[in-house]
Amino acid sequence: MESQPINAKNIYYPPGGILMWIIISLELFTFGMALVAMVMYSKDEPEVFHSSRLLLNTTFGILNTVFLITSGFFMTQVVISFKVLAIKKSAFYLKLTMLGGVLFLILKSIEYYGKMEAGLTINHNTFFTFYWMLTLFHVIHVIVGLVILSSVYVGLRKKSMVLEMEDVEASATFWHMCDLIWLLLFPVIYLIF
Repeated sequence: MESQPINAKNIYYPPGGILMWIIISLELFTFGMALVAMVMYSKDEPEVFHSSRLLLNTTFGILNTVFLITSGFFMTQVVISFKVLAIKKSAFYLKLTMLGGVLFLILKSIEYYGKMEAGLTINHNTFFTFYWMLTLFHVIHVIVGLVILSSVYVGLRKKSMVLEMEDVEASATFWHMCDLIWLLLFPVIYLIF
């Protein structure tokens, strides 16, 4: 069993490719600017932001953080296993990675349902406008990430190996971006105000 070499002069270096890192930079910039705007708006309505933040379920936020961080750990194991061509192990870790993403979405859906039942929709106030826009945008990223990971899983399950190292690394890079975005959103939305 021979491991796959990494060609540092390849266009796909850094892991995931240059294009993926441009996308990640743009996404982080977008979320970062939205978070800055949220903080600035909070200065105009500190009581609204504080009382609204208290209506969030911090336990759900913490559990979702654990789901994504754990999922990110398993994604790292996918890449490590794939590099040494341990395909079955890589597929197993990928299933655990996707499970973390699915658990995140289930818990987020429960949280969203509770907010809608309580009338805390996107039009409720400025805080909840930011809450819904930022977290829904992140949920879309997680869904896209799960679609990407599913396609990698299909590639791993095929008898003829059709996946390249760059494919696996690109999917891992995207998934870690989802983790990183949540690690920016969680403290600002659930803890600060």
